Amino acid sequence: MGKGSIVIVSTGMLIGGDITVRCQETIKQADVVFSLMSSAVGDSWLDELNPNHKSLQYLYGKTKHRMDTYEEMVEVMMQEVRKGKKVCGAFYGHAGVFAWAPHEAIRVAKKEGFEAKMLPGVSADMALFADLGIDPATKGVQAFEATQFLFYKHQINPVSHVILWQIGLIGEHSAKSFDIPEKGPQILVDYLSQWYPLDHSIALYECAVLPIFETRIEKIKLGDLVNVDLNLITTMVIEPLGELEPNEKILGKFGITEKMVGSRD
Repeated sequence: MGKGSIVIVSTGMLIGGDITVRCQETIKQADVVFSLMSSAVGDSWLDELNPNHKSLQYLYGKTKHRMDTYEEMVEVMMQEVRKGKKVCGAFYGHAGVFAWAPHEAIRVAKKEGFEAKMLPGVSADMALFADLGIDPATKGVQAFEATQFLFYKHQINPVSHVILWQIGLIGEHSAKSFDIPEKGPQILVDYLSQWYPLDHSIALYECAVLPIFETRIEKIKLGDLVNVDLNLITTMVIEPLGELEPNEKILGKFGITEKMVGSRD
């Protein structure tokens, strides 16, 4: 096995506030740190933790396919691993959530015989559960990337909370633009109307990444989605509609009734 190694760490949502002890120590002890942070403040913070820090942000281009950028990120990190260095890749939020490059870097490193692993962190959904007061155990949670949800035949269970990620890019298919297609929100509303009335309550959520920022929790009606501002980090949460329906057949196999589920008696 080669001497080089790579550890992908998650820095959490709040810069400098959510990172775990393990992730922070990994950054400090690395020979070189590569990062993709949500702001220049995050880059400065990493500079203080490890002076051998380099941002990967420069690899993006206005008309460049994002997959080309991600592949280059992997190669840049792997070049240092192959030199025998202890490499750390630091990605904001959870490094394994909505992030292809970190997973690919680990796959490539392991295939080439190097040590590689990922450390978890505070992700956007964990922050969302805390800020919106959602317990996934109550009625369940479904989550989809918004554009994928429209482009493929996913099915919704309206009784649960439904989370749609990246609605600020709804319908963007080129992977070259960060501009929202004009028809995206209306097409989404029309599609969701097969499960929900237009006056059904939804929440628009944006997690604060700095203490000076405010968390966005904007409650609106589904039909009003076409009239609000959407950003790249906007997440849409659809509130549950209706009540859980008991599965009498399965309950019967256990020899119990719905009233007995969760009973203290």
